[in-house]
Amino acid sequence: MLRRIVSLIVLVWLLGFIWFAIALPGPLDAAKSDGVVVLTGGGGRIGRGLEVLEKGWSRKLLVSGVDREVRPGEFQAEYKVPPALMACCVTLGFQSVDTRSNAREAADWMAKNKIRSVRLVTTDWHMRRAAMELGGLLPDHVEVIRDAVPSQPSLRNLFLEYNKLLARTVQRMMGQ
Repeated sequence: MLRRIVSLIVLVWLLGFIWFAIALPGPLDAAKSDGVVVLTGGGGRIGRGLEVLEKGWSRKLLVSGVDREVRPGEFQAEYKVPPALMACCVTLGFQSVDTRSNAREAADWMAKNKIRSVRLVTTDWHMRRAAMELGGLLPDHVEVIRDAVPSQPSLRNLFLEYNKLLARTVQRMMGQ
């Protein structure tokens, strides 16, 4: 009996992993939102957030998880952000160090700026957990629009992220 239970658990885990790895979320086009939140850590994320802002799909941008050594002028020069756009619409967030603190920083920024719909930009393999963390901190009336940056994740990255997602799902179900 124990073997069957363990086999079933392993089979469910394996099928979930296959779904997770094959059905990665994708990018989104012209959907509008009040704000856009970019979680640092992967190539193309910041560029995508700035593109969303420049196209007028969102009116404000938070880049969450910026290294404390980075200065706004350096960021502006690195990403060729026009000074007026940087001054009015771009916020650099220095408070977060991981996905959970990214979500907290983003939720605080959204409340402060009265954001009721947000486009979340992160890498495809990271999107599910990032959206779960952020969504768990927001009131029900706030919409999270997923805009995943395509990548070529390694099997190792997929394995680790899938298990992190499962662990956080269990933690949240237990009220932590």
